[in-house]
Amino acid sequence: MKQKHFIDSHKGATLVAVLGLMAYYDQWENRTLWLYLATHGLYGLLWIHKSISFGDKQWEQPTGIGYGLVIWVGLSLYWIAPWLIASRGFEAPPWVMGLAVGMFGLGVFYHFASDMQKHTQLALKRGLITTGLWSRTRNPNYFGEFLIYAGFSALAVHWAPFAALAIFISAVWVPNMLRKDKSISRYPEFAEYKKRTGLFFPRLTVPPDVDADEQTGGGESTSVVPSL
Repeated sequence: MKQKHFIDSHKGATLVAVLGLMAYYDQWENRTLWLYLATHGLYGLLWIHKSISFGDKQWEQPTGIGYGLVIWVGLSLYWIAPWLIASRGFEAPPWVMGLAVGMFGLGVFYHFASDMQKHTQLALKRGLITTGLWSRTRNPNYFGEFLIYAGFSALAVHWAPFAALAIFISAVWVPNMLRKDKSISRYPEFAEYKKRTGLFFPRLTVPPDVDADEQTGGGESTSVVPSL
């Protein structure tokens, strides 16, 4: 089996897990939990669609049942938020629900659109992506995923879901981002690209010493990032 089989199955199981929490705690009238089900449940289905259509090759690595279970247990930390909502019968304030939906929408855009851009450009030509959503951050997909899970976590109005997200960021995301930076640093144009981009968050300003052509992602050097 491959890592993606365990990841994808867990993403799809989120719908069942949240519905199970609603049934166990009799929270069928909980609007916050329904909102959580709609957003996180949809995200799980979108992830599976993305995995089939333009999945990340990083998750194609073969793995055994033991490590697959580790993946499942680790990803289950993301279910802390719906458990807190259901077990406490908690209803988030309207402004929190609005903020969560906004973060979810923006996050889905960054996450899926950047992965589609990477997949499409890699299919055409291998190289360094410096345009589009990759023009101000070297990891727009992780930035989008952060917005998505931060929105989910906010719905519980509790520190625990954010602690779980911090574990993933420090243990998985940051090492992957640094590993990718090391890989793409072999490209001659990487030094200039790094100056005008953030590792994670999009950079709002461009250093004055960056070439104007580089700021717009112009020139022959703009192509694609090698897949992980």
